[in-house]
Amino acid sequence: MTPALNLSRRNMILTGGSAAAAVALAACSSPTDAATPPTSSETTDAGGSGADAGSATTEIAKLADIPVGGGIAASLDGQPILLAQPTAGTVVAFSAICTHQGCKVEPAATEFNCPCHQSRYDLATGEVLGGPAPRALERVTVTVDGDTVLAG
Repeated sequence: MTPALNLSRRNMILTGGSAAAAVALAACSSPTDAATPPTSSETTDAGGSGADAGSATTEIAKLADIPVGGGIAASLDGQPILLAQPTAGTVVAFSAICTHQGCKVEPAATEFNCPCHQSRYDLATGEVLGGPAPRALERVTVTVDGDTVLAG
């Protein structure tokens, strides 16, 4: 003889509520790590020792393509980066991945902006100027050789 299932109204509501809560929590979680920004151990400076890091001979841009006091979007080894020329002849570079939720940051007139949640970054330092971003953009090492911006 099989024991009878004792399912009172209270037990049924508690079980159903627990199942609904589990489904809601699962729906709120991220299905992949795609929205998670890379940590410093997952990124490498362009001149770093990573297997696919750029070499000092990898041309990224021409100096004339980067406005003085402004910035441009570029890529290095398939990764989006931002180049800025805060003063004539001085070029800095940063990862274009927002430190808030991993969206692609874009250059604006005098700063870098994340279109997802409006984080704003300083053009010369990558420091957070506003928005929910918890930390500065990751720095990428570049050099200027004549009129060419190189990785490394």
